Amino acid sequence: MKKLLLLIALTFSIVAHAQLDKKYFRKLQSEQIESTDLVEWTQFGPGMSGYCEEFWCHPTNTDVMFMSPDMYNTYGTWDNGKSWHTIKDVDGTGVDMRRVQSITFSHQDPNFGLAIDVRGILYQSNNQGRSWEVMPFEGKGRHSELAVDPTNDNIWYMGAGDFWNVKSNHRTKASLDDPAKGYQYKYAQYGHIYKSTNKGKTWKKIKKGLPETLDVAKIIVDPTKPKNIIMAANSGIYLSKDGGLSWTLGGKGLPNNTPRDLTSYYNAKTKDFVLYLVEQTSFTPEGKTIKCTGGVYSSTDHGKTWKNISGNLAVDMNKISSYGGRQKYWRSIAHWLGLKNDKEAKKLYPEYSTEVYNVLNRIVVNPLNKDEIYISHNTKHDKAFLPGDVWKTNDGGKTWIACARTGRYWSKGKDNAYWQSRNNPTKPNTYYAHLQKEQNEREETFGNRFMQINAKGDVIICLEQQVMRTNNGGDSWNQIDDYETEPGSNAWVGRGGSNLPGRFILTETGIKDRYFFCSGEHGLWQSAPLGKFADKKAVAVTQIEGQVNHKGATSISSVAVHPNNPDIIYMLMFRQDHRGAFRRSMDGGKTWEDIAKPLEHDSNYSMQHIFQYSLTIDPENPDNIYFVVMRNAITEVSSQRAPKGFNKFGVMKSTDGGFTWALANTGLPNNCSVHRIVMDPKNTSTLYAAVNEGKNGEPGGLFISTDKANSWQALKIPAQIKSVNNVFIDRNTNDIFLACGTQTGLLEEGGVWRSNNKGKSWNKIFDMPYIWQVETSPVNPDIITVCVAMPHEKKGACPINPGNYVSLDGGKSWNKINHNLGQPNTIVDFKPDPYREDVFWCALKGSGWSIGYLKGTKKGWSEK
Repeated sequence: MKKLLLLIALTFSIVAHAQLDKKYFRKLQSEQIESTDLVEWTQFGPGMSGYCEEFWCHPTNTDVMFMSPDMYNTYGTWDNGKSWHTIKDVDGTGVDMRRVQSITFSHQDPNFGLAIDVRGILYQSNNQGRSWEVMPFEGKGRHSELAVDPTNDNIWYMGAGDFWNVKSNHRTKASLDDPAKGYQYKYAQYGHIYKSTNKGKTWKKIKKGLPETLDVAKIIVDPTKPKNIIMAANSGIYLSKDGGLSWTLGGKGLPNNTPRDLTSYYNAKTKDFVLYLVEQTSFTPEGKTIKCTGGVYSSTDHGKTWKNISGNLAVDMNKISSYGGRQKYWRSIAHWLGLKNDKEAKKLYPEYSTEVYNVLNRIVVNPLNKDEIYISHNTKHDKAFLPGDVWKTNDGGKTWIACARTGRYWSKGKDNAYWQSRNNPTKPNTYYAHLQKEQNEREETFGNRFMQINAKGDVIICLEQQVMRTNNGGDSWNQIDDYETEPGSNAWVGRGGSNLPGRFILTETGIKDRYFFCSGEHGLWQSAPLGKFADKKAVAVTQIEGQVNHKGATSISSVAVHPNNPDIIYMLMFRQDHRGAFRRSMDGGKTWEDIAKPLEHDSNYSMQHIFQYSLTIDPENPDNIYFVVMRNAITEVSSQRAPKGFNKFGVMKSTDGGFTWALANTGLPNNCSVHRIVMDPKNTSTLYAAVNEGKNGEPGGLFISTDKANSWQALKIPAQIKSVNNVFIDRNTNDIFLACGTQTGLLEEGGVWRSNNKGKSWNKIFDMPYIWQVETSPVNPDIITVCVAMPHEKKGACPINPGNYVSLDGGKSWNKINHNLGQPNTIVDFKPDPYREDVFWCALKGSGWSIGYLKGTKKGWSEK
C-alpha cells in the first residue's frame, strides 16, 4: 500500500501541469489506489432533496430501478426500493455517471445494459447495473435517449439532444413555428441518431430525413415489426421503416405535431401494440380569451395516424378558484405567446378559457392494462398550472381524474363541487416523510419531476423532492426515500438514495448521542432514537429546523452549541430563508429566532450564496463567538455564487453573544480568503486561521491570533504551501494539522502537514496534491482522517484518488475508504466519532451523510 501511494505521489510530481496523452492518463488511472473495505459506509439520509427527473425501471425485473438526481450521484436498487446504492466508481474521479440521461437493459439478458451520462459518455453493465465500465464512443456531447430492440439486444439506438432538461428547455409558439429558435444547449449534440448492431461496441451516425435541430425525446422499436421505429422529438413524430437508417416526418392527426412524451403498450400474446403520447399544449388568442390544443393521443397503426383520447381532460378555468393556479395560467399563456409577463396576458385575455389543457410532459401506460394511462406535469419548471400532479384514465382516455392530490387546495375543498361533477376524488392522497406538515399547509407548487412504471404497473414519480410510488392504481402515493422508525415518530432512516446537499456535522453537542447534521435546502437535523427499527447500526434523524417549522431556515452552513447550556443552539444560513442571519434556539431546537443579521446583502436569496463556516464559541466566555465568511469557498455547492458587491469576507466576531458583529481581520492580508478557523483547546485566547488561495491566485497561509481575533500574525510554514484549506488541533497532543493544496497546484504544494511544537517546525504526513480537511479522533490521536479533493480535470495534476483516507497508526500508513461513497470528489466533512474508535462520519456535497464502521464492528454507533 505504501509503495503504491509513493508511486502515485511520484507520478503526480512528474506530471503536474504537464500535457497528458490519453494512453498515459489511462495508465495513471489503472495505477490508482483502490479503496478497501476497512470501513463500511452506509448512507442514512434523509432521502431526496433537490431536483430529480431521471429515473428508470428495469424492463423485466421489477426489483431493479435506477435514479440519477441533480446533485450528481446515481443510484440503483436491486430489492424493489428497500435500499439504494451508488453505481458510480468509488475508486474513480467522482465525475462519472453524474446526471445519467438514459439507462436501458436488454429484454433477453437482464444483466446487460447501456447508459449514457450528461457528458455523452457511454457505459456498459453486465451485472444488472451494479457496476459500469466506459465503452468507446466517438460521439461527443450530451445525448438524451437510449433504446434497445426488444426482440434483439444486439441492436441499440441513441438519440441526440437535451430534450429532458425541463428546467431550461421551455417550449414556446416561436419554437413551434421554427425549432431553430428553440432551446439549444451548447454542450449537447443535435440533428441525428446513432445505431449499433453489436451491443454498443460500434455506432453508425444517421441523419437521413432528420433536421439539424432534432432533439430526441423517445425512441420506440415496434416489437411486431422491429424495422419500424417511432421517435418523438422537438419537431415532431418521426418514422423509420428500415431500422432507423432513414426517417420521414409523421404525426398525422396531431394538431401541432409537438410531442412531449411517448410510450407504448405491447401484449405478446395478442400482438396488440399501441402508442400513446402527450402533445405540447398550444395557446391561441380568440378575442378576450384563449383556445388551446394539446392533450393525449394514441396510435394503433405503428404511429402512422393518431387519435385524440383526451376525453374530458380539458378543464374550465372559471371553476378553478385557486389564486396561484390562475396566476400560473396567465404565466403559461404569456410564456407561450412571448408576452412580457402574466399581467400583460391577463390584460389582453381577461376571460378564462372554458376548455383548457394543462401543459403536460410525461406519460406512461400500465403494461398489464392498455386502458390505464397516467399523465403528469411539472408546475414549477414547465409552465403548468392546474391542480393534480398526476392524472389518469382507466377507460382508455374517455374520462380522466386527478389522481395525485396534495396540499390545502384539496384539503380545504375549494372547488369540490366542480371536481365532484367530474367524478374526481377530492381528498389529498399523497403521503410524505419529513415534508408532510409543509405539504399539508401549502398549495401544489412543485409538480412532478419524472414518471416511470414497472412491469407490474406500479407508478413512480417525484413530488416536492420526494420519490413517491403507487401500487394501487393511483388511489394513494407514498414516499419511498426513507423509513420512519415507528409510526408518528418523525424520525427517519434513509434508504441510501439521498440527493441532499450534505454539510457540516457536529458530533459533540453537550448531549451524548445527540449529533447535528447541517444540510442545504432541508435545514438542520439531529440524531434520533431508533426505537424498534431492526437495524441497530442505522442512524435515524429528525428535522429540527427547516420545512418542519413555518418559514424555517433551510440551508444551514454551520451550527454550534452553548458550552454551558446544551439547549442553546446557534446556526448560520448561507442561502434561501434567513440567509446571512445569526439564528438561535433556547429550547433544544424546538423554536428558533434570528437574533442578528451580521451579513446583509440585497440580492437573490436563492441563487446568490454567502458562504460561512467554523461557528466557534469561547467555552470560557460564551459571549465571544466567531465564524468565517469565505471569499474562495472551494468546498461549497455553487462556490462561485457570492453576491456581486458583497465584501464582508474574513473573520466575524461578536462579544455580546451574537447580537452585534464586526469583522476581525486586522493583520490578515487584504482580500484574503479565510476558509476555516480553530480555537486552541488549551488557550481560548488563541485562534488559528486557515487562509486558502484567493480566486485570482493570491497565496494563502496560516495565521495566529493570541488576543481573541483582535489581531493576526502570519505563522511560518513550509514555503511550498500556497493554500491552507483547513487547520485542526488535536485536543490530546496539541499537535497542529494543516490540509493544503489547490485544484491546479503541484503535488509539493499539497498534503497534510503536522507540527508537534506549536508551529515551529512541520512534517508532511500525507502526500496528495489537494486536501480539504484533516481531523484526529478525540479518543485516540493515532486515528487521523483526511479528505482528499479532486484536482482540476483539465488543469494541473491528474485527477485520481479523491475521497476518504484514514490512518490508524498516527500517519505511518493510510487506507483509502470510499466503499459505497459515490462522490469521493465532493466529501465536505469527514471525522472520527468522539466516543468510539470504530465509527466515522462524513458528509457529501450531493449525497447527504454517511456513517462508517470499521470492518467487523457489530454494535451500532449508539450502543454501549
